[in-house]
Amino acid sequence: MTTHAAVAAPGARLKKALRRRDDHGGTPRLSPQWTFVAWLATLAFFAPVAWMVLTSFHQEADAATNPPSPLAPVTLDQYKLLFSRDITPFLLNSTMASVISTLLVLVLAVPTAYALSIKPVQKWTDVMFFFLSTKFLPAIAALLPVYLIVKDAGMLDNVWTLIILYTAMNLPIAVWMMRSFLAEVPKEILEAAEVDGAGLPTVLLRIVAPVAMPGLAATSLICFIFSWNEFMFAVNLTATNASTAPVFLVGFITSEGLFLARLCAAATLVSLPVLIAGFAAQDKLVRGLSLGAVK
Repeated sequence: MTTHAAVAAPGARLKKALRRRDDHGGTPRLSPQWTFVAWLATLAFFAPVAWMVLTSFHQEADAATNPPSPLAPVTLDQYKLLFSRDITPFLLNSTMASVISTLLVLVLAVPTAYALSIKPVQKWTDVMFFFLSTKFLPAIAALLPVYLIVKDAGMLDNVWTLIILYTAMNLPIAVWMMRSFLAEVPKEILEAAEVDGAGLPTVLLRIVAPVAMPGLAATSLICFIFSWNEFMFAVNLTATNASTAPVFLVGFITSEGLFLARLCAAATLVSLPVLIAGFAAQDKLVRGLSLGAVK
């Protein structure tokens, strides 16, 4: 065998192995037993959600039976009652608070993560620890001072109060996530852009953002979910004008009893935006959460 053939042989074997890996979808296949176990686990996690959706189409009398009757008549009465109670403002408040706070978090977190990863500032580890330390204090411990500050500022029952709080709550998480994502951006691309005279806004919008799009999608979805599901500040700082969807759900737990079917219908409606957003971004979410996990 010639020297050239000896050197080329490992490369040929590597290409053949990669081609074989691509032919199988890029990942090893599970055995039928593990596939069956995976399906069982999926059904176990999905069963409560499916039961909630099914119960939302029943009457209260059928939903309260023990044992439950899954074959009870199906009706849309619970959803009609929900909209008759005007759930729309609560959903709009949640959407406004979650979407705007998520956008603000991204606007603040991306340049910060850029400065901590691609162009690291001095003592950047101390900066990262500072962001992490803001999550040490339980939110309930900050409720009273936050309430007094908001009251003195005249911003009780204001959706912009929730937007500011949600932005502050999610910013440390977003900075930590985006730093790990941006650390994977090839430095050669950024150096080439700087040689061509690109400024920081151009680098962030036209180079960093497309490369780190899976990370942006994952960070956005997580911040959106945290904002959408937040309850403590929403129930204590809002009354009628700025109440969010989680606060609306509490209204079905009364001294008269638990309206189970109506609560399931409301929970289904409140869960839909998060489910739709997760389904729409599932490919980028998986890539984003696994980005940087394997060197």
